[in-house]
Amino acid sequence: MILVSACLLGEKVRYDGGENRCAHPYLQQWVKEGRVVAVCPERLGGLPTPRPPAEITCGGSGAQVLEGKARVMDARGEEVSEAFVKGAHEVVALAKRHGARMAILKEGSPSCGSSRIYDGTFGGVKVAGEGVCASALRKAGIAVFSENQLEAAWAYLTPSKA
Repeated sequence: MILVSACLLGEKVRYDGGENRCAHPYLQQWVKEGRVVAVCPERLGGLPTPRPPAEITCGGSGAQVLEGKARVMDARGEEVSEAFVKGAHEVVALAKRHGARMAILKEGSPSCGSSRIYDGTFGGVKVAGEGVCASALRKAGIAVFSENQLEAAWAYLTPSKA
């Protein structure tokens, strides 16, 4: 089984009520095969849709949020770290329950970003880093890829017989 950000599957769970449907053939094949479990850590953490955008503050990382050393703040100035941590733990539990060994997550998200996240200033600037859920999954031994790395994800699932 493969965990996939629900927004990539066309579910309207983004902070703004939208989606980020990904039509890549590999993802579509996994869906057709019934191998996909849709997840939205922010919704699983109790946040509504729509909701104010949120970012990890002060150049922090998802791992630091999980450790209580950084915070996730929304654009209104309200801390939403607890919901992000709860959602990340819920996704890890789903991975274990379904035997998932890989996740395809939405790049840039403070939950799901696997290599790039916003810098915490709400200025639209992305920096190297990972979101709270991506960090929790990696810590649990789950391989994490973004929608931009589907070829690498395919290779991960179908190792060569060299």
